[in-house]
Amino acid sequence: FPSHDTRAQGFSVLPTAVKNLLILNGLFFVATIVFQNTLHIDLKDYLALYYPGSDLFKLYQLISHLFMHGNFMHLFSNMFALWMFGAVLENYWGPKKFLIYYIVTGLGAAFLHSVINFYEISQLKDAAQIFLSNPTPRGFESFVLNSVPTEYRSSFSELMSLWTNNPDTLGFKNNAIAIVNELIQVKQNVPTVGASGAVFGVLLAFGMILPNAMIYVFFFLPMKAKYFVILYGLFELYSGLQNNPGDNVAHFAHLGGMLFGFILIKYWRSRTNRWN
Repeated sequence: FPSHDTRAQGFSVLPTAVKNLLILNGLFFVATIVFQNTLHIDLKDYLALYYPGSDLFKLYQLISHLFMHGNFMHLFSNMFALWMFGAVLENYWGPKKFLIYYIVTGLGAAFLHSVINFYEISQLKDAAQIFLSNPTPRGFESFVLNSVPTEYRSSFSELMSLWTNNPDTLGFKNNAIAIVNELIQVKQNVPTVGASGAVFGVLLAFGMILPNAMIYVFFFLPMKAKYFVILYGLFELYSGLQNNPGDNVAHFAHLGGMLFGFILIKYWRSRTNRWN
């Protein structure tokens, strides 16, 4: 966590843009619970970000997903980081510039996440097309081994075994075809929620503007902001490349927020030449 001098002239502990972002995120979270419990409507079906090829995708989701969160801890961790680092940035930039930065990094996070999704879904569709053009037990086994994460392959082992031992059984063939098509639909309809991409952009900006500020990791381990940001970015890159489906985290969205934040800050610096 950063240490900064709250006694500085004009410093606000809860500046306008950060305060309103905290309120909006809280309201969206409460509304999600109320709609689910009273009307049995899941707002994530409408406000989360979906893959552009999904029937559930709407353009406004590029913004609305930034205010949706999966659970209270997801909300709390993002909002705490937004306040901790964002308050410093807003005092430095002012509310207008901070809000522009926040939205741009949020959109950047959504963009990179969608690009990675497009690549992964295209790979899945190509593998599915090979199987669907000639559905055989061996082809189904190849699809599962090459396109289904290791953690989930056991779910298909029984069908693979049954169909291999009874290759002429039409029911097994139809089940395999249905499963492959369903996997594509499931992949396309995974919702993405959270302000994490924009928050990672905020973290990146803090590290660039106040590189030598001390951040207390886990409340006691001091580390300069610039090193913290670099290590965190490398960790996100490693986790994204690992592509572990069990962690349920959009690591490339985090990296997208940092990348677009870096580009925007460099652009602003090139125009003003008045940065610290």
